[in-house]
Amino acid sequence: MKNFYVLTDALKYIEDNICEEIDSQDVADSCNVSLSSLQKLFRLALHRSVKDYIIKRKICLAARDILESDMKIIDIAYKYQFGSPEHFVRTFKKVWNETPTDYKKHWKFSGIYPKLDYIFEEGADQEMARKKVDISEAYEVIVNMKDTYVICLDIMGLIPINDISYEAGDLAILEAARRIDKVSTEDMIQLRIGGDEFALITGSKDLAYVESLLNEVLSHNGECIKWNDREIPLSLRAALIKAPGRNLKYNEFFTDMHVAINETRMKEKN
Repeated sequence: MKNFYVLTDALKYIEDNICEEIDSQDVADSCNVSLSSLQKLFRLALHRSVKDYIIKRKICLAARDILESDMKIIDIAYKYQFGSPEHFVRTFKKVWNETPTDYKKHWKFSGIYPKLDYIFEEGADQEMARKKVDISEAYEVIVNMKDTYVICLDIMGLIPINDISYEAGDLAILEAARRIDKVSTEDMIQLRIGGDEFALITGSKDLAYVESLLNEVLSHNGECIKWNDREIPLSLRAALIKAPGRNLKYNEFFTDMHVAINETRMKEKN
């Protein structure tokens, strides 16, 4: 139980200070734990270091600024405490595989590393509870999409890709997001709802149209990502649910999305 509270405190500290120049030791000090203990916790729960998590969150928010504001790259770089625009561009490209300028031309989605909340379940401390994304900013939009279709997707076989390299795993996640982003429109909401899971809230009640979007994403199954000199095939699976309306309870919606994906997994096994 203690680990759960340390992790949630650490994540909150990072979010509260995301525009400041913070390092891993600052986060550990804020939680009154040793840096080595905090690093172990982050690797167990998030499969990355504290520093890497901070950088990914900064770049995620910087991507949103690129899409949703007229801020100049230099101003975004300094907003998130990168030492220079050049350093920011290099770091951005490592996350998005594109420069900020090219990213703005090609993407609508920015939430590749979303803010996380945790649901604690009795006995789940060793696994650091169940992660869920924070949808507070999109809540009002989602509740107005009542009874419209939600495409739930996940990456097939991400664990073996991560076994090759977590960098390869990050590329797989990015490519999955890109395939979904290509079919989405400005009035849709794309979320990363888990380590290898995504949701596209379409806002449409037209089943044929939504299935056409789903099939377009799945038509790229088997296409490869390239990591170093290796080509790794990437495929997604998908399921459909409907978005709840004014009585939206995100814990239930979050669970419904994961249940739909798990049912699809089970059907494949059978």
